[in-house]
Amino acid sequence: MQKIFKKLYKKLLGQTAVYGLSSVLVRIFPFLIAPIVTKAFGPEASSPFVDWYSIAGVITVLLTHGMETSFFRFAQEDHISKKTLVSTTSVSILAIGVIYLTLGYVFRQELANAFQTPDQVNYLVIFLFILSIDAFSTIPSAVLRLEGKPIRYMLSKVLGSLVYFGLVYFFIKILKNHPEGILGLKYNPKIGVGYVFIANLAQSIITLLIVGREFVNFSFASFDFKLWKRIMNYSWPVMIAGLAGIVNQTIDRQFLKYFLPDKVARHQIGVYGAVYKIATFITVFRQAYQLGIEPYFFSSFKDKNSHKTYTILMDVFVICNCLIYVGLMVNLQWISERYLNNPLYNEGIEIIPFVMLGALFLGIYLNLSIWYKLSDQTRVGLYISLIGATITTLINVLFIPKYGYWASAIAALITFFSMMVISYIWGRIAYPIPYNTKKILAYISISVAISFISFYFFRENYWVGNLLFLFFILFIIFMERNLLKKIIKKN
Repeated sequence: MQKIFKKLYKKLLGQTAVYGLSSVLVRIFPFLIAPIVTKAFGPEASSPFVDWYSIAGVITVLLTHGMETSFFRFAQEDHISKKTLVSTTSVSILAIGVIYLTLGYVFRQELANAFQTPDQVNYLVIFLFILSIDAFSTIPSAVLRLEGKPIRYMLSKVLGSLVYFGLVYFFIKILKNHPEGILGLKYNPKIGVGYVFIANLAQSIITLLIVGREFVNFSFASFDFKLWKRIMNYSWPVMIAGLAGIVNQTIDRQFLKYFLPDKVARHQIGVYGAVYKIATFITVFRQAYQLGIEPYFFSSFKDKNSHKTYTILMDVFVICNCLIYVGLMVNLQWISERYLNNPLYNEGIEIIPFVMLGALFLGIYLNLSIWYKLSDQTRVGLYISLIGATITTLINVLFIPKYGYWASAIAALITFFSMMVISYIWGRIAYPIPYNTKKILAYISISVAISFISFYFFRENYWVGNLLFLFFILFIIFMERNLLKKIIKKN
């Protein structure tokens, strides 16, 4: 057990800490950008920004088509050279990206019309390039993670994000207030929220330039068609599952657009997209955890003690998520009002508890999903995600016309909870891992109880809310005292 913890400690509190920092910093800049956008533009004006980015995940999954997960999986096979693996996966992404860009550019006006933004064709083209460049960065970024180079990985993400935030701030906060212009540049009101896309393009280019050094092992001649067929057999269920997963997370904005009257839809998309950002605190931790731990999962699954390690990791993951959830909930009112920065968005605060709880369930599901990736049963992820997509679609289609974004928020909560439960039950049968289920359920239940009591009965009494939060922290410390002693000892 001591050896397990030592190895786990090195990964979880070593590289994952760096990935966590980079993930926090990368996420914090879009998080800081959102109030700038909401203050400068009302819900209707900002809705194209929310609308387009709501389908970005779908396109990204198609462009990368499961190659990142497959890269980690096949990197564990010693007979496959690094050059062959990098080249094969990269050529696959590059080929799909070129086809996507070509078709997107040729049919750019038709796409703009479909998104009900016929006058924003130029920014749609920028959007296409942003997603393509991000996809091209996938494999070199994966190489950095696999080889344990978190510092360079962090540099690529953070530097790009700094440029993104800096340009948005310059265009909207500085240039807009200088009618005479700065260095020949003048703010154009017709561009409006399009300045965010321009800044995002600069970010993507910088990120690709930094990680591009890892293409040193890339060669078209090293593309292995037989290996590619093996990879695709593994990755296509991952891709479909990813598509269904993204549908579960973001397609509700599209339902809002098409199932509500035009003006109402734009308002609700703007509000829903803005308040959804507040769940960033939970998704940041989830992403940091996945970035640091996923390569470790694949490299350690043959170890005889791997199941014990996964049990510890799940405990740590759930505890951290519960603490973040309660901490946010007891301070949600003032955090939301200051973050949204515009009273036109405040109506959406009521749905945030459900959005964040859904994000917590999604994180647990993604952590559970490692069993079918390790056992090469990726089709299971496909089936679970399709079930989730069906639930999402039915609830949104049936209830959005009457309840608007409330239907979307509840649909996400029910979907992620269902996927979490299905994955747990299926995993118990096919690839049993001895999770501390009763303890995990207790932590989640207490977290939800404290959070909802605080939000609905002591919403603006922050003394009571934070006192409850403090009691919860002390309870966690008492329950996990042995784990904490080991961490302190190793530190």
